[in-house]
Amino acid sequence: MTHRPDIGRLLALLEPVRVLDAYSCIGGGAKGYRRAFGNCHITGIDHEAQPDYCGDAFHQADAIEYIRAHGHEYDFIHASPPCQGEGAPTKGTNAARNRAIGRTYPRLIAPTRAALEATGRPYVIENVPGSEVRKDIRLCGEQFGLAVLMHRYFELGGWTTTQPAHPKHRGYVRGWRHGEYREGPYVAAYGEGGGKATVQEIRAAKGIDWSTDHLRLREALPPAYTEWIGRAFLAAAPVLGTGAAA
Repeated sequence: MTHRPDIGRLLALLEPVRVLDAYSCIGGGAKGYRRAFGNCHITGIDHEAQPDYCGDAFHQADAIEYIRAHGHEYDFIHASPPCQGEGAPTKGTNAARNRAIGRTYPRLIAPTRAALEATGRPYVIENVPGSEVRKDIRLCGEQFGLAVLMHRYFELGGWTTTQPAHPKHRGYVRGWRHGEYREGPYVAAYGEGGGKATVQEIRAAKGIDWSTDHLRLREALPPAYTEWIGRAFLAAAPVLGTGAAA
């Protein structure tokens, strides 16, 4: 029987594993990859300053341009293009309303994908339901016992893994909806008012303890999601012959 090497031991010889965290926000994704990869070096890229970023290095820059110029220098790339240009707010009636008030959002998934594919490196693109990201993996807070649902899809480039089971939701998201207030085991980590989550509730629900910025907390991925993705990548890597960036 052919022996498949332990990827953890192999990567230990190549440490630190170089991770690029594009469209990083405060680093919810970075924290999860840190837990999965162990000794790694994570570089965040965002077009806005992120003083609370929890990775090892941060560059305020255009993510696509940075990927094109430097993506090949990394072992693994994660990208979370802003969802405002991808989900329901830019489609149908909402799209017409946004156009009427002069609000436009860039569509970034396709150019991000093209830049990532050109690097030849394994990657992940994360985004919301309704986006153009390929629906390879769907994750939900209930899969990790979190108090936030936050369904997100992950497109896997250069590697693959199996979709985990999606447990039945235990109840409602707390707050007002269609004129009715409901209690529930989950909080709404978006917007303000109407029973939506406070800063402390978002921190607890997502497992983020290094920032108190309400807007960025709302936008950040729960670290549990990328910890799962990172561990799945490590399990897949021996089959793919993944190695360090040249």
